[in-house]
Amino acid sequence: MPDEDLIARINQLTDEEHQLEEAHVGEGLSSEEQSRLHELELTLDQLWDLMRQRRALRDAGRDPSEAATRPIGTVEGYQQ
Repeated sequence: MPDEDLIARINQLTDEEHQLEEAHVGEGLSSEEQSRLHELELTLDQLWDLMRQRRALRDAGRDPSEAATRPIGTVEGYQQ
């Protein structure tokens, strides 16, 4: 996936995340909306991790297409 496509996907999911959050300011989200928000957060974490991998590979003079999507458990286990 080219960087431009990856960035477009990140932007699309971020927009959906913001719309979901803004639609319910001052009220709670339904259980379905909470599930979707959580799914969006996890997917965005994976996509950002993939983008960081691609940039690191490129900076090291390697092919960014060597980057691979890592499992949620791996990405969520990173310390900030």
